[in-house]
Amino acid sequence: MVRRVAVIGAGASGLASIKCCLDAGLEPTCFERHDDIGGLWCFADTADCGRTSVYRSVITNTSKEMSCFSDFPCPEDFPNFLPHHRLLEYFRMYARHFDLRQHIRFKTTVRSVRKRPDFSTSGQWDVVTETEAGQESHIFDAVMVCTGLYQDPFLPLASFPGIETCFKGQYLHSREYRDAEGFQGKRVLVVGVGNSGGDISVELGRVAAKVFLSARSSTWVVSRISDHGFPFDMIITTRFTHFLDWLLPSAIMKRIRFWKFNSWFNHTNYGLASVKSSNFNVIINEELPSCILSGTVVLKPNVKEFTESSAVFEDGTTEKIDVVVFTTGYVFSFPFLEDSVRSLFKHIWSLYKCIFPPQLEKPTLAIIGFVQLTGSVMVGAEMQARWVTGIFAGSNKLPPVSRMMADISKKEKQLVKRNSPEKANMSMSFISYTDEIASCAGVKPSVLRLLLTDPRLALEVFFGPCSPYQYRLVGRGCWSGARSAILTQWQRALKPLQTRVLDDSADSSSSSRWLCLLALPALLVAGFLLSKHPRPWRIPRAGSHL
Repeated sequence: MVRRVAVIGAGASGLASIKCCLDAGLEPTCFERHDDIGGLWCFADTADCGRTSVYRSVITNTSKEMSCFSDFPCPEDFPNFLPHHRLLEYFRMYARHFDLRQHIRFKTTVRSVRKRPDFSTSGQWDVVTETEAGQESHIFDAVMVCTGLYQDPFLPLASFPGIETCFKGQYLHSREYRDAEGFQGKRVLVVGVGNSGGDISVELGRVAAKVFLSARSSTWVVSRISDHGFPFDMIITTRFTHFLDWLLPSAIMKRIRFWKFNSWFNHTNYGLASVKSSNFNVIINEELPSCILSGTVVLKPNVKEFTESSAVFEDGTTEKIDVVVFTTGYVFSFPFLEDSVRSLFKHIWSLYKCIFPPQLEKPTLAIIGFVQLTGSVMVGAEMQARWVTGIFAGSNKLPPVSRMMADISKKEKQLVKRNSPEKANMSMSFISYTDEIASCAGVKPSVLRLLLTDPRLALEVFFGPCSPYQYRLVGRGCWSGARSAILTQWQRALKPLQTRVLDDSADSSSSSRWLCLLALPALLVAGFLLSKHPRPWRIPRAGSHL
């Protein structure tokens, strides 16, 4: 019987895990090596403090309505996309509201997590922690690892001949980057076009003499601002678009996406992406196209080699460079786990549902938030924590090992088929993955059932944003405020914009009613088909979202 649970890390995943443990009647103890909650969203002024932190100017790339905790909406006056300090403020509000801090031991580092000698029968773990006062040993019935994806920087220097032996300039990983101070007048090369690479290039373009952005594969750029000025993820992340993705051939959906991307600007003209690309990435950035257009950021191909003061690119061009910033991502490591456990999962896809090492004798170790999604990882992590704590408490059960291994093998084949072999860059469909975990936990909403009992809500659930509140409508942990939160999410998105209200007397209520009536047949057909023929994960080649 699981009672005492160790939660490692007090970032977004850790906070959700503590709360889910309490909801399930468990006794969580969270160990956080720093002095505050928030994980990487707790900004640190310097890079030498030993923690991974966002840079000063970072803004979330998923909106507040699509990335909040499912039973705790962001305040309506918060902006739709949050600077790091506002997101940290929201985390503190969440921790205060549910009284989570009393379960956190700050300035406590987990040194080792090892199976107890009787693990095959007890499932218990020996956990050694360290504080300024020394080391302490604990026994826990289960462990939830919430250290996230952004742990150790990936710095592939061996792939760039001359960077260590010839180049006289400075080079650093984006983990060390905080702001543009010190880059004034420099010629900067940013290697890697992910979300961080785009952000840093734009910011440095304001002060540097020139910024070069080296891209290895095609990159599609998406704005946070979508139709009618609403947050893009509230428009595109819907069960209706997910149904179309299920219904239509992947080649057609790919062409539709490319057409939509190019409707903003022609990516081929900017050297970013081609519709013929087989491998591509998607990033969120409104300013990058403008910077390319104005010449403050210049796109370049992959780097061939470095000389003393220059970078030589694969197209034969050479540019003088003072500083190189590698935005090449991170690699995971769980140094506190014993080798016999760590060897059970070499990458995210070898975990059952990206959470459980399937070959453990007892399912008392869960990796939370160790997943890349096309939507908010925070929402996915909370859903993981709800299912995991249900398993710990006995409300849910895992299938036999043979079924788990078969599921892992099937998912790996799908991923390899639909993506490049570079698995670190593969993101899973947000709705597909979250729905799958919600089904395991017994909290996935039924659109057909809602249509019979609450048609207005059913229409919003199917055609509106697939917001986290949908997973609080039914099942264990359902929230009485979920329906209201869903029906008022557009108002909360508009609230922070209404600081200067203008008169607009146009009445669209009549047309809205007609649209709802026309949508009912589509909703019935879609709900029936999806209930009869559930589709496995469809994984687009897109960058993960925070």
